[in-house]
Amino acid sequence: MVKTKRVYEPPTPDDGRRVLVERLWPRGLTKERAALAEWLRDVAPSPALHEWYGHDPARWPEFQRRYRKELAAPERRRLVAALADEARRGTVTLVYATRSTERNGAVVLRDAIADLLGARRATRARSRSSPTGRRPRAGRGRRRSS
Repeated sequence: MVKTKRVYEPPTPDDGRRVLVERLWPRGLTKERAALAEWLRDVAPSPALHEWYGHDPARWPEFQRRYRKELAAPERRRLVAALADEARRGTVTLVYATRSTERNGAVVLRDAIADLLGARRATRARSRSSPTGRRPRAGRGRRRSS
């Protein structure tokens, strides 16, 4: 399971593994109060994208598209896959500093991880359905009598 939460909210036991996904350390926050397991700067939106977005709601759809493109880069794709692996084993909370709870990089990252987890589930389900990983075609394996 992957959740998102503001870093300024107090940590709770159901947060699981708390991962900061911001490029800069949040203002006025100590490491103890943040209670993080990890800080992944390199998975955060690039400085150029962050500056362009400026938390303008009108730019949100384009920000999502551009950030998804950044997450597709090989080095970031590995980080997203590692977060997905952690989420498969337990709860991961992506912690962010921005004020908006609905329009921030952690939300886009959470959705990218969910997409990856869903794709892996679908792949596993297909591979269990037949030895080749393909679904049997209708009409195959049975002859019609004339």
